[in-house]
Amino acid sequence: MMKTVIIGGNFAGMTAALELKRKIGKEHKVLMIDKSPLFLFIPSLIWVPFGRREVRDISFKKDAILAKKGVDFMQAEAIEVDTTNQVIKTNKGDVYYDQLVIATGPKVAYDVAPGVKEHAYYIGTPAGAMKTRKALEEFKNDPGPIVIGATQNAGCMGAAYEFLFNIEKWLREQKIRKKVDLYWITPETFLGHFGIDGITGGETMLKSFMKMFNIHYRTEVGVKEVFPDKVVLSNGEELPSKFTMLMPPFVGVDFVKNSPCLEATQNGYIPVTDDYRHVSLPNVWAAGIAVDVKLPFKPGKIPFSGPKTGYPSDETGKIVAENISRILKGKSELKKKAWGKIPGICVMDAGKKEVIILSDTLFKPRKFAVMIPNLIFDFSKVLFEKYFLWKTRHGFSQLP
Repeated sequence: MMKTVIIGGNFAGMTAALELKRKIGKEHKVLMIDKSPLFLFIPSLIWVPFGRREVRDISFKKDAILAKKGVDFMQAEAIEVDTTNQVIKTNKGDVYYDQLVIATGPKVAYDVAPGVKEHAYYIGTPAGAMKTRKALEEFKNDPGPIVIGATQNAGCMGAAYEFLFNIEKWLREQKIRKKVDLYWITPETFLGHFGIDGITGGETMLKSFMKMFNIHYRTEVGVKEVFPDKVVLSNGEELPSKFTMLMPPFVGVDFVKNSPCLEATQNGYIPVTDDYRHVSLPNVWAAGIAVDVKLPFKPGKIPFSGPKTGYPSDETGKIVAENISRILKGKSELKKKAWGKIPGICVMDAGKKEVIILSDTLFKPRKFAVMIPNLIFDFSKVLFEKYFLWKTRHGFSQLP
């Protein structure tokens, strides 16, 4: 029996596994390899430091769901792949494949600047979010200046913006806002670039938010070094800080870097064509953050990257599943949709407020793009969270 192995099991990997099995059925074996037994709804980690969510609220075991849908699950760490012999080496033994999907997500490059790992908090993992919660509990007893932002080469600016507005609201709730100078730092050439060259009206909207919430901001800056009591910027400016949260860059995981046969980029991403098939390995595919994305714009004097969010990850997982199923059925025409042509659908939380971002494509040129502020309540963000967790818990990968 032919077998597809999927490395990684969150947005892209989970979708690819469930969709492929749904399309192919019993005729083909689908195996997911992931070192984590849990599916995690990463966008809601921004709420964990403030106690609005617990990690258990936004995660669940995936083995039972996969088994119900006929997908095998192996909890193991993939170490490297030999594409000549089509064998994956894991810490629990070797695994053979006919088709391979790499949906491994990112590794965080904390070494982007001295002190980032030691003195800045990061909310992109459950452990990091809980560590941040503990730090904030201590901070409110002895408040001072705060620096929030993204480092050079970062691409996940959206989550940092969300944390910024959430911490501003939290400071008001703790009745210590007047004691805190709040700073936002970003390598973006302008507020609201988001690694997609902005949305019409976005810069003006975010400037108004910064003014309304009394947030000091710096654009086109990187991080030179982080200390326990300050952040030194690339332009030499020193910002005092008693609490610092930064989004470092993402790079490819060790599995990819340990496998030279994958011909990955310097940052550890998989080179693919618009059907998400490897450029030179016809039975290797990539989905989600593992995909190498070419940016259509120049970042500016401080480098930064494009976003790799949940919606494009889900979409690329579906495209890969569709294309593998076509190949297994003897079809030659594959579905193509370049990363930049995927629609932009995002809800940016702003501290129990939100901004809905919609565009026909992620990258320019676009036919339409709009940012819709909702200053009453972040019900769209909450609704999307509930919906996605519900559909994934039930294995309804075919739904949008």
